[in-house]
Order: sequence, then structure tokens, then C-alpha cells
Amino acid sequence: MKGSDYLVFFIYFIVVASYGYWVYRKKRQESVSASHDYFLAEGSLTWWAIGASLIASNISAEQMIGMSGSGFKLGLAISAYEWMAAATLIIVAVFFMPVYLKNKIFTMPQFLSQRYNSKVAMIMAVFWLMLYIVVNLMSILYLGALAISGISGINITFCILALAVFAIVITLGGMKVIGFTDVIQVFFLVLGGLVATYIALNLISGGKGIGAGFNVLQSKASEHFHLIFKKDNPNYIDLPGLSVLIGGMWIANLSYWGCNQYITQRALGASLPVARKGLLFAAFLKMLMPIIVVLPGIAVYYIVKENLGGITPDQLVTASGVQDPNKAYPALISLLPAGLKGLSFAALTAAIVASLAGKANSIATIFTLDIYKKVFNAGASERNLVNVGKIAVIVSMLFAVLLSLIVGDALMGEGKQGFQYIQEYTGFVSPGIFAMFIFGFFWKKTTSSAALFATIGGFIASVVLKFLPGWVDLSSLHAIGWSVPNAAGIYEIPFMDRMVIVFLICAIGMYFISIYQHKKGVVSKGLEVDPGMFKTSTSFAVGSLIIVAMLVALYSAYW
Repeated sequence: MKGSDYLVFFIYFIVVASYGYWVYRKKRQESVSASHDYFLAEGSLTWWAIGASLIASNISAEQMIGMSGSGFKLGLAISAYEWMAAATLIIVAVFFMPVYLKNKIFTMPQFLSQRYNSKVAMIMAVFWLMLYIVVNLMSILYLGALAISGISGINITFCILALAVFAIVITLGGMKVIGFTDVIQVFFLVLGGLVATYIALNLISGGKGIGAGFNVLQSKASEHFHLIFKKDNPNYIDLPGLSVLIGGMWIANLSYWGCNQYITQRALGASLPVARKGLLFAAFLKMLMPIIVVLPGIAVYYIVKENLGGITPDQLVTASGVQDPNKAYPALISLLPAGLKGLSFAALTAAIVASLAGKANSIATIFTLDIYKKVFNAGASERNLVNVGKIAVIVSMLFAVLLSLIVGDALMGEGKQGFQYIQEYTGFVSPGIFAMFIFGFFWKKTTSSAALFATIGGFIASVVLKFLPGWVDLSSLHAIGWSVPNAAGIYEIPFMDRMVIVFLICAIGMYFISIYQHKKGVVSKGLEVDPGMFKTSTSFAVGSLIIVAMLVALYSAYW
């Protein structure tokens, strides 16, 4: 990068840091350092801030880098994660948010404590902390540093440390600072992504514009414009056919968007109408995201395939000679002229820092309110809780830095799709979590033992199914599309289909355990649920129908 690129980057850094500090000082003068205010920005986030914050925290290294890499390898089909998420956000807004807000639920372990018991809540609180630090925080930090290092040429270790420090600074201001600075970061993120896409499409069209470039892509890279894979497709194992529409994709998305402290925390600090508007706004943004995170990967695929210049195959090859899809987006950034490259560099950094900050804040929230306050210091003052939360942010980030340096390369390094790696291993736990939440919401007979079965039993079932191909020949399931040969030629169940199987195991187990315990006289704790609270405004209904119509049109056009 040139001097002008670094200038643009530092201007961005100063603007975001200054604005965040101003928000912090302003909000600090308006209220005492209350824990709920620090962790949730209670009642102070507007619908547009909620929507922008949701997207900024969702889109990070694993999206910008990983999803562009998956676009390079898989094509438009990976957009299912984005477009089905838009439909998921509507469901969360209609059915999940009213339950959370009606019952004054601020954290996911708090929900589990109210609905089940403190034992279930504590087990899940510890579990979530481990998942957030070991899988999410570490992967975002490593993949983000990998991309920044590739663009700037800066040593990856320094990038890891710098990202961690920047994220800590943003996070220590609390949820309000994160929520409002996210608005700036989403702007730079979207702008940088659009500029990169424009450059690529214009290159493909020979300077005739993005419309002509997109038409060339559709006609000459048509193999990358299918949303539903057939079972003979080599990428079927990643996106197994109709499972993206009626199977495991729903479990992954509903668990992520509806049962995830890191995500729902943004909307829990608002009234129901504001939260719903924020989620609907986020849904519209999700419909646009493939333009920014998938289309660039397809464009790089075509540029390299046709040897159009600007990007060479060598830019996508690792030191050991392996083609690395995760290098597609950084390679695309290299096409940008001076200044614009710095802007896209800033946009990428914004995405990484926003996600790191949001994740660290959620870790602090769960540790402070659900572990520290309940186990170590029940009488802690509000100021004490905020200080403990800040310490938790720093400690969790230090753990993530160490993990990134020690095991990051082995888990997400050369040739691996970082995005798919995260999806698969998060999928070990999401079926059980989703079953526990959905039964807890809508079936009052669900008992605490049933919830524990879903959590622990679901994880064990996921591990068994993962290693089952090493013990049993699963080729007989190939006829129905439930097993495909992996790189080693061994038939295994696609992870998205494994999630469906595990969810069904959890659901059936929860049903029979609950029925048995009720016959034994066990009384479960139901939540306050009123059918009237699921009613929506006319404007929300119209917005939701527009999104559904867009989904139908897209899947009809690119099936």
C-alpha cells in the first residue's frame, strides 16, 4: 500500500475512535455506570443503530474473507447463508423478541435460569464462554489478521496484536459505544465492498461497466451461479441441496440469530417496536450482502480462470503451493487505486473490529451477570460489575490472541475455507441449543432434565456422527443424498444434514423425558407468553412480504 492508503486508514481510525469517545463521555454524563446500561445500552439504541450493529457484528473476517473465499470455490450458492438469514431475522423479530422482552431477559443464561433452573444456566454460561473465545473470537482475530497482513504486508503477529488492542478500546466503552460506532463502520464496510465489486466487474467487462461485467460472469462462469447443488456436485458436502431451504440451514440460522447472546444483545436494549424495526432493517441489509461478500469471490474466480490480468494465480497460492480461497478478497483489494485501497483496508478492519468488540462485550456480559454475580459476589455494586466486565474483556482477548498465535494456522490456514470451518464446528452445538430454546419458548411441559439432554446429548450425538464414517460404511445413504464421498473418498454425512439428525434426536429425547417427568410429578417453569404479543405492525408485515418476494425471485432465477 502507498502513503495515501495509510493516510485514509488513519483518518478512519481517528474518526471512529473520536466518535466512540464522544458517545462514551456523553452517555457517562447522562447516567451512572449501571451494569445493564454498560452491557445492553438499555433503551438508547435506535432501530437503525440496532440493524447496523447487527450486521457490523455479524460481518467480520469470516464473512469478508471466508465468504468471498467460498464464493471463489462454491459460487453463488454460499449466499444461502445471507438470504436465508434475512428470512430468519423476520421470524426472530416476530416470535423470539416478544418472549425475551416480555420476560425482561437480558442474557441467554438468564433465560435458561428463568425457564429451566440455575444448573442448566450455569452449564450453558460456561459453555458459551468457551465457544465464544475458542471458536468465534479466535477465528475472527486470526482470519482478520491474515487478510490485513496479506493486503498491507505487515507481519501477521503484529496484526493480531493491533486488532486485539483496537477492539479492547472500543469494547471498554460499553454497548452504547459499540452500537453507535457500528453505524460508521457499516458505512465504510458497504462502501469498500461496493467499490471492490465495481472494480472487478469493470475489469471483467473490459471497461464497459458493471452491468456488462455481471452479464459476462453469468454467461461464462455459469457453473458458479446455482443456488441449489445436486448430489453429484463436488461441493455438495458443504451445501447439500435442499437442506439450505428446508433443513439444517434453518437450524444454523435460528440458533445463531435467535439464541445467540452476541447477536440478540443488540435488540434486547430496546422496546419491541424498535427492536422489530431494527431486525427488519438488518434483514434488508442481509439481502444486499452477497453483492459485497460473494460476488467479489466469483469475480476473482473468473479473472484467474480467464487470465484477464490484474490478479494472478500466484496471489492465491500459499508458501507450500496450495491454492487458498481465503486469499481471493485480499487479491481483489490489490486492484484498487491508491486511496481507495486504504478505504477498503479501513472497511475490512472495521468489520473485524466491530465483530471482535461485540463478541468481547457478550463474553463480559455472560461472565459478569451470570457467573461472577451469582457465584463469586452476589452483592456486587453496579460499578463493581462494570469493572469486572472490563477485566473480562481484556482477559478473553488475551486468550484469543494466544490461541490465534498457537493453533490459528493449523485450524484455518492454508487451503481451508475459514467460513465453512466455523459453520461446521458451531453446528456441533447449535441443534441442541435451538431445541432447548424452541421447546422452552412454546411448550410449558419441557423440563430441566430435557434441556440438559439437548445440550449434552446433542453435542455427543454431533461428535458421534462426525466420526461415524470411520467406523461404518455410509455409502448406502448416497442414493437419498445423505452421504457423499469426501476428499479421501470416504462417504460422510454433510454437516448440514447432521444438524437435522441431531436436532430430531434432541427434540424426540426432550419430548419423552418431559412427558415421563410430568407423570412423576415434576412441575416445569413456563414463560409468560401471550398470543397477542406476536402481532406486528402493518409496515413490518409489508417489509417482511417484500423480503419473501425477493427470496422467491432469486431462487427462481438461480435455482
